[in-house]
Amino acid sequence: MSESKGSLIAKSVQKHAGRAKEKILQNLGKVDRTADDIFDEHLQNFTRQQNAANKLQKEFSNYIRCVRAIQIASKSLLESIGEIYESQWSGHDLLFMQTQSVDMLWQDFNHKLADQVLIPLNTYQGQFSEMRKKIDKRGRKLVDYDSQRHNFQALQLGMTKKRDDVKLNKGREQLEEAKRTYDMLNSELHDELPALYDSRILFLVTNLQSLFSAEQVFHTENAKVFAELEAIVDKLATESQRGSYSIKKSNGSTLPRNAINNSPVTNNIISPPLPPISSIPGKPAEEPASPTTTKNQNDNDKSISSQSEESNAVPIKNIPHSNSPPPAIPEAPINSAPVSKSESNNLDGCNNPILVSKGNDVKTHVDNKTATNTNDNETSHTKHTEELYDIPVGATTDNLPSGVLYRVKATYKYTREDGDELSFDVDEIIQVVEYDDPEEQEEGWLMGIKENNGEKGMFPANFTKPL
Repeated sequence: MSESKGSLIAKSVQKHAGRAKEKILQNLGKVDRTADDIFDEHLQNFTRQQNAANKLQKEFSNYIRCVRAIQIASKSLLESIGEIYESQWSGHDLLFMQTQSVDMLWQDFNHKLADQVLIPLNTYQGQFSEMRKKIDKRGRKLVDYDSQRHNFQALQLGMTKKRDDVKLNKGREQLEEAKRTYDMLNSELHDELPALYDSRILFLVTNLQSLFSAEQVFHTENAKVFAELEAIVDKLATESQRGSYSIKKSNGSTLPRNAINNSPVTNNIISPPLPPISSIPGKPAEEPASPTTTKNQNDNDKSISSQSEESNAVPIKNIPHSNSPPPAIPEAPINSAPVSKSESNNLDGCNNPILVSKGNDVKTHVDNKTATNTNDNETSHTKHTEELYDIPVGATTDNLPSGVLYRVKATYKYTREDGDELSFDVDEIIQVVEYDDPEEQEEGWLMGIKENNGEKGMFPANFTKPL
């Protein structure tokens, strides 16, 4: 057994050595080489076809990887959209169904690309490796044939003086065997290479039809789904413009956040920042400009303070531009007791009551004792409320543009919290005008036009002072 294995190895080494020697002699031009121009042309076509198939297979595999990545990204995006699309909005359930349809379309698209395009392409590309092996084998057998042909020619020349028929017969047999093996492979390749080259058109047509058909179906169905999604969003936009989902703006008496954060808190009441004392008519300039609790001097102010203590009612907002000083509010500890849900609608974030008003209608909580109080103090209080809509004392009305009631100057910065409000900085000048619709007028708020840019909107009166 060992001798047989050794003989096989020796025979293989001898073959490789003989082929190497023959190629060297052919390259040096010492011996001729069997030429086959037709086969060489087939081989060139095969090489181009194989390179094209390899490139197509590489690019399409990369395309499928990208499609799968897009599918994952699309699913994540639509899931995020579904999370932020609130359940009470129009078309919520339909949007969820359509986003699920998109993911199913992606899955079907990927399945078609893999089964109908990639697998046939891999099969087509796999033919070239088998054909390449046969071509390489044909090249080795051609070298063996040329080598035997040259050996037999040398043997014939060496027997010019003395003929050895045994050697000649053996050499002839080896030559014929090498030629027969080569001819068989060469003949097969002469048939198979042209057939394989011609098959490229049919394969390409079939493969591209599958690809383009899958693309067309996917994008058509996907477009329908996204048209439905667009319609859902359009309907939401229309309903939003009608105010279907808008949070109703609180009445003018409620204060903006930045005013509340800087307001003094006394007796569970949040008041906006008051203008400096020196800017209020009738107040001496040397008094400190900070909200303090003072003792009321007249009977009207005493009555209002008494009503606040007994009923815990929410007082009317301070009137910053009246001739008399605003009523002081007695100090009281901030109420930190738990507030029920039904009461929280009239309280701010610090559990303090907020005055809710609209137009000339003022909502207050007054106990039976205050409700029956019909003395002169109540008449004075009502008069103060009505003065909110009059031109304040000290405001100049001369030489004003048409439609302008008077002008004010911002004493505090204000940032709007709604689209119909004005934002302004300290010292900006605003022209006060009438409301387009008197019914929209809100107590404590004015309608004005900024002089620097002509912007129009509502603004809190106690953030300004008259000019």
